[in-house]
Amino acid sequence: MDGFPMAAGMAARVRGLALAGAVLLAAGAVGQAVAQDKDKLGFIYVGPAADYGYNMSMDLGRKHVEESMGVSTTAFEAIPETAEVERVMERLINSGHGIIFATSYGYLDHAIKLGEKYPEVAFLHAGGLKTSANVGTYWADSDDGMYLAGVVAGSVSRSGKLGFVGAFQIPQLLRSINAFTLGAQSVNPAATTTVVWTGGWWEPQKEAEAVNAFADAGIDVIAEQVDSPITIGETATKRGVYIIGKDVDISDRVPEAWLTGVSWNWGPMMADLVKEVQAGTWTPSHVRGDLASGHAVLDPFGTAVPENLQKKVLAMKEEIVAGRKDIWEGPIVKQDGTEVAPAGTALSMEQVETMDFLVKGVIGAAQ
Repeated sequence: MDGFPMAAGMAARVRGLALAGAVLLAAGAVGQAVAQDKDKLGFIYVGPAADYGYNMSMDLGRKHVEESMGVSTTAFEAIPETAEVERVMERLINSGHGIIFATSYGYLDHAIKLGEKYPEVAFLHAGGLKTSANVGTYWADSDDGMYLAGVVAGSVSRSGKLGFVGAFQIPQLLRSINAFTLGAQSVNPAATTTVVWTGGWWEPQKEAEAVNAFADAGIDVIAEQVDSPITIGETATKRGVYIIGKDVDISDRVPEAWLTGVSWNWGPMMADLVKEVQAGTWTPSHVRGDLASGHAVLDPFGTAVPENLQKKVLAMKEEIVAGRKDIWEGPIVKQDGTEVAPAGTALSMEQVETMDFLVKGVIGAAQ
């Protein structure tokens, strides 16, 4: 495909969402109680489902649930992490949806607030460390995959200078940057990662500017965690630098720039949660997956990754999956030299999921 047809696709989706919103709003405007149906699932995305990134990964999960379980699903796209998401949740609830997947980091507090108002609805939120009587979280840790991608990046890079384009300074991104950097430093202790924050999940112009600035500075491998990797991949291809993908495998779209990446496989986890809710056995908790469970996936290698390096990385992956290697085992040192995990100890899940620092060797601000 040539380019990324976001504009036309978004126009069509906006029309569809307007119609869906009108129908659901009308259903809620009647003012009568609507029975909640656990076979009706609502999904809310912070960006377009066709972004070839994070939101697409969640939508692929939705499709898996719908096709494998025969349930009815409704998806709302491009819903900001503001009170607007509460209005969308209420529309879904007022039209009988009994399970809501709130798929973006900033939806959690809104889900908990709505959960108090609608105790009969099950809210399943992507990530975070808060739960309530009817709000639980689910997530797949991609840190191991990002560490392995860092090994690839650190091995392929000729300059030892890596880049990372991130949306927001939140724990989920800080841990990705740190895992990536630690992986690179395991093969090149002098490797550095320069971070540019865009301040938005989908900012194509800023993303392109970041890649160009990185290339001008001699950075030759760029990782990312924004909603869509397309702009970064296409710009990297033009500049002759490599990328590490995230969320969805786009190796076929940017083959010249592709090294590897980490994708999500949300469908099986989502389906298991829906089955528990329907069976009445679900208890709100923090459900987590990883490389070992198959909910996070190390993507195929690009042609620039030599076979001996591929074998090395896959052997390391087996060590991680088997539990013989913990990427968060110390020594782990912050940018300012403070040791947060001494040798022989490892960061806990709570420490990882509330991470508020960047490791030594990262150039950029954590706050």
